[in-house]
Amino acid sequence: MRTTLWALAIVLAAGLLMAELVMDVTPPERRQLYLVFGLTALSTLVAAVVAVRLATRLSSLRASLIIVAMAAVGVTAAAVAVAAMTMFIEPHDLTLVLVALLLGVGLGGVVAGGVARPLASDLDAISVAAERAGEGDLTARTGVNRTDELGEAAAALDAMIGKLELAEEERRVLLTAVGHDLRTPLGSMQAAIEALQDGVAPDPAAYLRGLSHDLEHLTHLVDDLFLLSRIEAGRLELSTTTVDLAELADEATEAVAPAAARRQVRLAVEAPGHVGVVGDPAALGRVFRNLLANAVRHSPESGEVRIVLTRNGLFAEVSVVDQGEGFPDRLKESAFERFVRADDSRSRESGGTGLGLAIAKGIVEAHDGAIAIEEGPGGHVRFTVPLA
Repeated sequence: MRTTLWALAIVLAAGLLMAELVMDVTPPERRQLYLVFGLTALSTLVAAVVAVRLATRLSSLRASLIIVAMAAVGVTAAAVAVAAMTMFIEPHDLTLVLVALLLGVGLGGVVAGGVARPLASDLDAISVAAERAGEGDLTARTGVNRTDELGEAAAALDAMIGKLELAEEERRVLLTAVGHDLRTPLGSMQAAIEALQDGVAPDPAAYLRGLSHDLEHLTHLVDDLFLLSRIEAGRLELSTTTVDLAELADEATEAVAPAAARRQVRLAVEAPGHVGVVGDPAALGRVFRNLLANAVRHSPESGEVRIVLTRNGLFAEVSVVDQGEGFPDRLKESAFERFVRADDSRSRESGGTGLGLAIAKGIVEAHDGAIAIEEGPGGHVRFTVPLA
């Protein structure tokens, strides 16, 4: 209401100023002019209050718009009618003016109804889409194509539903992948335990080693899932200090050396001496180990995996390169997504958990860095982090 009063005062002041500037007003005419303006302002205020109260109580937007439009046209008609009556025109001419004004009010209602119809229809479409999405139908869309605020609201609702649909699809993929990765070791462990209990295991020690291996795999999977969930939730806690990436690379090669030795893969680190960055040593070490393990897994036997460290301006660049077949084109865009593997059979021996690159990406980005798949030959992953 305060905004309406201010707007009304500004319009009245502007109208009076214009009248004084463009008209040679006599004192009697000025009194009539002020009377017309006063009556018009009062009728406008009353019409605004009534229209707003009616519009807020009606359940139909179309009816609300018609009321508002009729009020606006009615105020204009009242102003013209008052002005006409104060000009002492002939009764016949005054009647003609009033009839024309009534016609204008009716035509204004027709225009308001025509404008309200598509607006109400689009609002109904938005309401229906929101209700369907609330009931779980994430394929619902508004279908509204407008460039005004209503169109922006519809586009925002469609985008929100689309994100929910994508999140639901990712949730299904996650549950399927986790279920697969849990089912295989659990089934193997159950079979080994039953064989040991029944006394039919030909080599109990080997069965126990298999159980230990499966349990270790499950432990790593659960740890990776918890770490990835913290990364995606933005709750990854870093204990930063000045750390030498060359030293972390050497430590990672020592950790991955047993797996590399089983496949006779050579590991090499190329660094220009000390490469200092500010970061979490444990987290950055995890990045090195994940990338190295992935490279060793996809390197041919008797091949070589190299870690190459360089300084590039304000950033430290780290490349992990193997001599394998490289990343397939279909994986270059999705390689850093969770549970993505080059091996469609999802073998634990050849495909890992499918979380290593996703975790590496999250940790690197948490250090204000970037990670990407580079062109071959071989597999080539490069990441950068700011230098200390």
